[in-house]
Amino acid sequence: MSLHQDAADTLTAWKPADRGQESLRQAYLGFLAARGDACERACAAGHITASALVLDNTGSSVLLTLHPRVGRWLQLGGHCEPEDATLAGAALREATEESGIPGLTIAPTPLHVDVHPITCSLGVPTRHFDVRFAVRAPENALAVRSDESLDLRWWPLDALPPDPDHSAGIGAMVAALP
Repeated sequence: MSLHQDAADTLTAWKPADRGQESLRQAYLGFLAARGDACERACAAGHITASALVLDNTGSSVLLTLHPRVGRWLQLGGHCEPEDATLAGAALREATEESGIPGLTIAPTPLHVDVHPITCSLGVPTRHFDVRFAVRAPENALAVRSDESLDLRWWPLDALPPDPDHSAGIGAMVAALP
């Protein structure tokens, strides 16, 4: 099965509890139906990305990266790669690469979705159709900052950094946790 098909299957099966998330889910499915290259970074109209809200083993803290291009604290994640077979696999790969933490586990069902404008590695304005998953770190996980981050830090869920994007940011993902 292709990543494109997995993305369509994953989003078809996902039933968000929120009407806004359901509306975005439908838009993602329409985008996937219209674009065979929707999961490829080269798709200038926009592309599916995969990210991970990494929680510590107790579920009381979240690992965030200070993103160099955006200049804000964000969840880990990024572009899908040709070798990715599933969206969850792409999110887990990104989380592992960006955190340096082995043994992360991922929930196979999306947690949240968001579409946001960005000038990414294409160098032109585009959109990221981000599919977000909850990921759990093993006990005593030690995060190691990668070259893709200015900083990497655990934040208590009740003391998250300021987030100007209330409807789609870290707080919205935390609120969507089961």
